[in-house]
Parts: sequence; structure tokens; C-alpha cells
Amino acid sequence: MGSQFKNASFLSEAFFIALSLRHMGRLIAIDYGTKRTGIAVTDELQIIASGLITVETKDLVTFLKEYTAVETVEKFVVGEPKQMDNTASESEIYIQKFLKVLAKEFPRIPIVRVDERFTSKMAFQTMIASGLNKKQRQNKALIDEISATLILQSYLSSNF
Repeated sequence: MGSQFKNASFLSEAFFIALSLRHMGRLIAIDYGTKRTGIAVTDELQIIASGLITVETKDLVTFLKEYTAVETVEKFVVGEPKQMDNTASESEIYIQKFLKVLAKEFPRIPIVRVDERFTSKMAFQTMIASGLNKKQRQNKALIDEISATLILQSYLSSNF
């Protein structure tokens, strides 16, 4: 029985050593919209995705500048809206303009894209499953924040 604890201790220690050797910064997910943008972040170990805030899109770059001034950000994960036939959504035109601004303002932070099909529907279902009432489920800002969290969780799941 003692050897089981020794092995568990060794595995835990090895896990934390491996994590500490990896350069860690937060990942920020962005569910871009023309009016509002949902934002989610990871913890420093990039294990947990959590909704952060929904901001008015006109204030997005200012918010990101303020956030990156106090937190280390390793990567931006931006939702990529697609049609069912895998072609770009109409909103991709606006996102491309934003991506140019993002790359210019944050040249040292890489940007990756993640397919965001169904995230709004999944966010709404998450709200129902969480027991939110009808009025709470109509909060579009909350839907955007949950959608950003789902985008980030999708990225984490596919890259771990």
C-alpha cells in the first residue's frame, strides 16, 4: 500500500515539474461580434477556461490593452464562424478587419482561429442546463461570454 502512495507522489511531482517547465501565460478567447464581444480566459496553467466579460466591440482593443498590461497573455484564440458547408460566414469580413488591428496592436501575441459553429446554440443550452430562467437566458452578453468559453475549451481540448 505504501508503494502506491510513493508512485502517486512521484507522478504528481513529475506532473507539476512538467507544468513548471512549460512557459505559461493565459490564453484569451474572443467571440467577436459587431456590437458585443465575449471574452474568456484560461488560468495560468492553461487548464481551465472561464468566461471573463462581454465588452462593447468598440471598446475591445482598449480592454485587451488594459488586460495584457497586467496579465501575461500567450495567445489569442478567435472564433471562426463558418456555414454548414464550411464556407466563411458573412461576419468573417468584420472579423478579418479586427484581426488586422489585433495583429498590429499586439505583434508579439500569436492569433489562432477555432471553428465556432454551434457555440451560440451550445451556450444557450448551457444556460438552460444551469437552471437560468427565461429572462436570464435572454441576456445576449452572457451568451457571448459563454460562447467565448466554449471556443476556448474547444481549443484546449484539441491541443492538450
